[in-house]
Amino acid sequence: MINPFFKNNGPFNIDKLLILSEINYNKIYNKIKINDIKDLFLATNKDITFFHSKKYELLASKTKAAFCITTNNLSHILPDSCNKIVVKNVLMSTAKITKTFYPNAVTDDFDINVKEISKTIYNKKIKFGKNVLIGKNVKIGKNCLIGHNSILESNVIIGENCSIGSNVILRNTIVKNNVNILDSCVIGKKGFGFFPDKKKNIRYPHIGVVIIEDNAEIGCGSTIDRGSLSNTVIGKNTYIDNQVHIAHNNKIGDNCIIAGQVGFAGSSTLGNNVMIGGQAGISGHLKIGNNVHIGGGSGVIKSLSDNLKVMGYPAKDLKSFIKSNK
Repeated sequence: MINPFFKNNGPFNIDKLLILSEINYNKIYNKIKINDIKDLFLATNKDITFFHSKKYELLASKTKAAFCITTNNLSHILPDSCNKIVVKNVLMSTAKITKTFYPNAVTDDFDINVKEISKTIYNKKIKFGKNVLIGKNVKIGKNCLIGHNSILESNVIIGENCSIGSNVILRNTIVKNNVNILDSCVIGKKGFGFFPDKKKNIRYPHIGVVIIEDNAEIGCGSTIDRGSLSNTVIGKNTYIDNQVHIAHNNKIGDNCIIAGQVGFAGSSTLGNNVMIGGQAGISGHLKIGNNVHIGGGSGVIKSLSDNLKVMGYPAKDLKSFIKSNK
């Protein structure tokens, strides 16, 4: 998918890309052109990627990327077709390269191009409340509703039969058909991604988007961050309760039910038909299988296979939890 929200300044000659990104290297690559930076799975032989943890060993061994930023200890896992750029700090180097491709993706300033919806082509095409603002190139399907004081920033796409509540901000977001987004949601802002430093924390760019599939519902006051390199995805017919936070790069499956005040750290994947009770927490970089039930207040800190029922902190098999808490 071509990113409709961030302009790619590439392609770059790989040598120039590394110089602009202030990355030291010892080899000349004969002016090979690189189109983009992508994750291990999505990268093609025209892209550069990164590999920083053995958690992603399988993906790294199969990546089609032309170049990969990695460490000396991990470089042997990559295929021979992938040129290895060995650095000390993979994530910092990745952030620098991403910023070279997408210099406008670090900040999240408000969209200065919005205007009153009454002054747009949607004035008589949809129903809307007071003080609704629309950015450039926004697309809204048939039979949609938008509540008071909501903002759809430039290039946002809304499908048909959608209801957008009041005080909603949509940025870097693609909404499919028959979706309900309730009041006071903030969707598509940058994630909580930075490198801690005593003098000044360093932000890294988030160039992904939020994709909300058909028939989903997002409860009041919920926040969904856009992806860093990949996208944040909410599956079909998934219902999310009020005040839920979903961090960058999470992939939520179809037909999931997520109760109020659940929090997701970044880059976890949920299967289909997952049910999560209120105030549970899901750590980052986990894989939760299909048909999993997670009890309210639980803390999930490791991946879960299909069909499990868990509860507690750390979350464990429900029967074991009940037995140990009699």
